[in-house]
Amino acid sequence: MKITEQFNLDERQQDRVIAMAWEDRTPFEAIEYQFGLTKKDVINYERTNAPA
Repeated sequence: MKITEQFNLDERQQDRVIAMAWEDRTPFEAIEYQFGLTKKDVINYERTNAPA
């Protein structure tokens, strides 16, 4: 199951998760609190959705 399906994220939320993950000032705990994604979830999502 894809993370977007598992956590029911729309396209805007997906973009926000990636932007927050790339920001040095945003801790993964903030992403987990807001979206329910663990650090491992975010990293896996980035790997599977990164442009080639």
